[in-house]
Amino acid sequence: MIASKTIFKNAVSIALCLTGLSSAYAQVSSNPWMVRARAVELNWANTQNNGLDTTNVTAKNLAIPEADVSYFFTKNIATELVLTYPQQVTMNVGGSNSGNLKALPPSLLAQYHFTDFGPFKPYVGLGLNYTSFTSVNVAGGAASVKSNSVGGAAQLGLDYMLDKNWGVNFDLKYIQIKTDVYVSSAYKGQLALNPTAAAVGVTYRF
Repeated sequence: MIASKTIFKNAVSIALCLTGLSSAYAQVSSNPWMVRARAVELNWANTQNNGLDTTNVTAKNLAIPEADVSYFFTKNIATELVLTYPQQVTMNVGGSNSGNLKALPPSLLAQYHFTDFGPFKPYVGLGLNYTSFTSVNVAGGAASVKSNSVGGAAQLGLDYMLDKNWGVNFDLKYIQIKTDVYVSSAYKGQLALNPTAAAVGVTYRF
């Protein structure tokens, strides 16, 4: 009887050990990385403050390519880094094309992914955007803007997974981007670009 109890205890211990190893292996073998490639339409709010509306400086809506990398800490919690290269933005003054500048607007967001809807994987995100403005050539060089902007970013999105690796992505962001505008070195006011970024793309989960 004692021998039987000992064998039973040993069998339970081995089973628990194997279960733990299996669980650990499953966690290790589940790759936490995801990448996406998107086409994005930036629709600028062009809110003009502190008297800038008398000059009527606005940015023209723009379509850009975008790539992002996500890392999943759990099946629900992830972080996403959104990247592109410096994009040329056409600037209008008084309703007429008056030059351009380049904007580089990476964002970093914390996300919650919902996982109870089969291949539909909706998510929400909240984070920060940093936009750097360079190569400003507006009004023949007479106009300039502050060189960078830091603001919030909010996100709603959906991945529809076609299989365990590939999917299609739909994404909507609101991004706070603002800059001070100067003409002939004189401060004219603040331009809040604050774009709504609507995107569609391809998802790959490693």
